[in-house]
Amino acid sequence: MKYQLNVYALPTLVAPEELSGSTAVVIDILRASTTMIYALEAGAQEIVPCLEVEEAREAAAGFPPGEAVLGGERKGMLIEGFDLANSPTEYTPASVGGRTVVFTTTNGTRALLRCRQAADVYIGAFVNATAVARRILGQEQIHLVCAGTAGQYSRDDVLFAGLLVDRIQRLAGLPYQLNAQALTARENWVSSFSVPFSTGAEPLGPDVLAAELRKSIAGRNLISIGCDDDILAAAEIDRFSTVPELDKESFRVRLP
Repeated sequence: MKYQLNVYALPTLVAPEELSGSTAVVIDILRASTTMIYALEAGAQEIVPCLEVEEAREAAAGFPPGEAVLGGERKGMLIEGFDLANSPTEYTPASVGGRTVVFTTTNGTRALLRCRQAADVYIGAFVNATAVARRILGQEQIHLVCAGTAGQYSRDDVLFAGLLVDRIQRLAGLPYQLNAQALTARENWVSSFSVPFSTGAEPLGPDVLAAELRKSIAGRNLISIGCDDDILAAAEIDRFSTVPELDKESFRVRLP
């Protein structure tokens, strides 16, 4: 049996059919995957990912009044007429509890669509790092798909991919073969911190991780629009213990 663990720094680096039958993790640390996790943990019933703004508006209009929340961003900012932007802490029990979030972002929802042919598709971020690692540990074919930022590699996503590669390599006890991007991601993660967060036992506070995330393209963009608090929210390792999953038939993201 061949165990394979691949990282793709951008969704365009893997063809959708290459993911067929595998386990995929969609990674958009700053901010879509982090925000989706916050939303579901706040009590949202499900998330409807949409590629385009008008598609999202039409989807939300199909719900009875008060049952759907429009969330997302373009160029990092709140979309005109939407209820919420893409800041994780906006998604609270008061704003989304018991409701469906119709969600569109520049990068994350596109990465999610790219993975639609995988057998299982999970949403991963630092805020559920241990839960994701446990969920995919031992799977034969694992693909970590980073959303990037406007078609460019973004260090925040690759660092998290590196964390997962490091964790799986240490804990799986299986002969995973890594592609070149997986090797690079792991090196990025391990070399960034004097004490690698690989077993879950080592302390790594959000301030330390946030300082590294700010160096990424996505981090710099968020700082430029006054959203540094979102970086801190994304850097809270293991704040949550659940792993959202894509229901491919309905194309909705839910908690198990």
